[in-house]
Amino acid sequence: MTMTMTMTRSLTGAMAAELTSLRDRVLDAAVVCVDRGGLGRISLEDVAAQASVARATIYRHFPGGRDQLIREAVDREVGRFWRDLAVSVRHLDGIEARLVAGLVEARARLEGHALLQRLLRQEPGDIVSVLAESGPAVYEVLATYLEDLLSIERLRDGVDRREAAEYLARLVVSHISVPGGWDLGDEPAVRRLVRRQFLAGVIDGIEPDR
Repeated sequence: MTMTMTMTRSLTGAMAAELTSLRDRVLDAAVVCVDRGGLGRISLEDVAAQASVARATIYRHFPGGRDQLIREAVDREVGRFWRDLAVSVRHLDGIEARLVAGLVEARARLEGHALLQRLLRQEPGDIVSVLAESGPAVYEVLATYLEDLLSIERLRDGVDRREAAEYLARLVVSHISVPGGWDLGDEPAVRRLVRRQFLAGVIDGIEPDR
């Protein structure tokens, strides 16, 4: 490899890193602005001022303007939520242990997320519509994660692993969002929930009343 090629690759890598850093700075600024004024009042001017960039710079990175910026900021935060959750339970063996710990941890994280709780109280229509756009991607990633965990379990006869993973993904998201009568802060109760409603019909050897 010539010196020119090496320098070109180094410069290209540095430029890509700078662009990524700038995008992150704008997304961070968007989160700050939403926290400060809510979804309904966020403007590109405010985000630009918070990020110390020109409004035109935001359009170069987010050509869809305000809607794209909000969507990508939410997508990033949702992605971080699930990634951090997966990391927090990865030391546990088996899908049952991870589901139990994951539900308990996820609910605690949501309840402790001041920004999200404020938006859910003050602007439920706006935040639900934005989160709904992230829904398909969340289900796909979560289902793939659960499918991998199911690959080492003995499934009941006739159970398709992918279909079971998608079923479990929807149960997880549903119970984290609206736990109903279940106290997700009570680990023994969550274990009963996981055994009875999540896994009893999926994994061979798990009985719902144990």
